[in-house]
Amino acid sequence: MKYTRLPHTDIKVSKICLGTMTWGRQNNEEEAHEQMDYALEEGINFFDTAELYPIPAKKELYAVTEELIGNWFKKTGNRDKVVLATKIAGRGGPAQFIRTTGFRKDAIINAVEGSLERLQTDYIDLYQLHWPERNTNYFGQRGYNAHAIDAWEDNIHQVLETLRDLVSEGKIRQVGISNESPWGTMRFLEESKVHRSLPRMLTVQNPYNLLNRLFEVGMSEVSMRENIGLLAYSPLGFGVLSGKYLDEVKPRKARITLFPNYNRYSGDNATRATEKYNQLAKDNDLSLTQMALAFVNTRPFITSNIIGATTMEQLKENIGSIDVELSDEVLKGIEEIHNDIPNPAP
Repeated sequence: MKYTRLPHTDIKVSKICLGTMTWGRQNNEEEAHEQMDYALEEGINFFDTAELYPIPAKKELYAVTEELIGNWFKKTGNRDKVVLATKIAGRGGPAQFIRTTGFRKDAIINAVEGSLERLQTDYIDLYQLHWPERNTNYFGQRGYNAHAIDAWEDNIHQVLETLRDLVSEGKIRQVGISNESPWGTMRFLEESKVHRSLPRMLTVQNPYNLLNRLFEVGMSEVSMRENIGLLAYSPLGFGVLSGKYLDEVKPRKARITLFPNYNRYSGDNATRATEKYNQLAKDNDLSLTQMALAFVNTRPFITSNIIGATTMEQLKENIGSIDVELSDEVLKGIEEIHNDIPNPAP
């Protein structure tokens, strides 16, 4: 395994992060525990979860994923071997059944305490805001037309104050954001620069893959100049970049087969681009899965690449991507396809 550090800290994290959003829905507890056992054996020390998981979100399954992880910690005693990240769900979006109060002080405190109890731990290494409270572009939204009807009032300072108090209490160690824009990222960073007692956002968890490289426009400069690391999610675009959906017969238990509304990476242009990437991988004796993941691993703004799997076979292939080196020819081929069909699935 290869390792990086959470920016501005001495916390070492694996370049591959174990994603958990299928646990409790597509994966049962035994399968989740098997994945964690194997990942740890392979050198992965970074796990990412959220109170919203499993996905798709469902009231009856609220925070089950955190409970499964907590049970594993209790069973194995491995809490000290894992850098643990989780998230508080934002206002609106898919989490109306969780809370409608956004990131108010009491909401954040209650969310942290709930996660600590379910995860059966005294502290969270990286606590993240799952998506912004304000109306902006996330979860694949194109264009920006919501500002005029946005009732959000800037509460960045108050949010950071609450997180600071939780850090002081030892309940969380570091903080990060997710599904954020360049403006939102800089707003958080500038607030903590001006008010030195406030915690600094260390990471941003946004989508990044061969079909969606929008992070490179705006956010990559913020990442590199401000040293805020990308935790890349959906590096395989809901499994589309494994190539398994290119066949006419859809895999029976695959994510998009089960949840067809998860079609963010399945449009005509995305399919056309996936076919080209698949052929490039074949021409260079690579699997599309490992080429797609290895590409993400090469990016200079990446702190960790969040992989997810529903089978052990998938998990092993995903983790194995850390040892795949892409040739200059392959990287050139990727850029040619990207220039021909840029960002077909934002």
